[in-house]
Amino acid sequence: MTLMEIANELVAGCREGREAQNLEKLYAEDAASVEAMDNGNGRVVRGLDAIRGKHIWWAENFEVQGGEVTGPFPHGDDRFAVIFDMTARNKSTGEVSSMKEVAVYHVADGRIVREEFFYGT
Repeated sequence: MTLMEIANELVAGCREGREAQNLEKLYAEDAASVEAMDNGNGRVVRGLDAIRGKHIWWAENFEVQGGEVTGPFPHGDDRFAVIFDMTARNKSTGEVSSMKEVAVYHVADGRIVREEFFYGT
């Protein structure tokens, strides 16, 4: 897949609730995921299983109540950015909060090899 095919599929998958399927379709087996801060498991996880684990943790702990995915915004031939703007409810506390983050995805050999998330800490 080309950079823009990957970027467009990632965004469409996020909008349509196909994030888990897109992990298999778009990510390299040894991809890295980097958070802006340590949420208890370190800032960086490596490998598709670890990234799947992050998705499972999110779904178990938060309910997305609304939001918007903007982009993709290509940068050269090896990366693109996406803006996520959402409202989510913490399932354990009931607290509802607004979240906004920029994600930068790095692509090599037709797969996402690194994702980086930028947000206020």
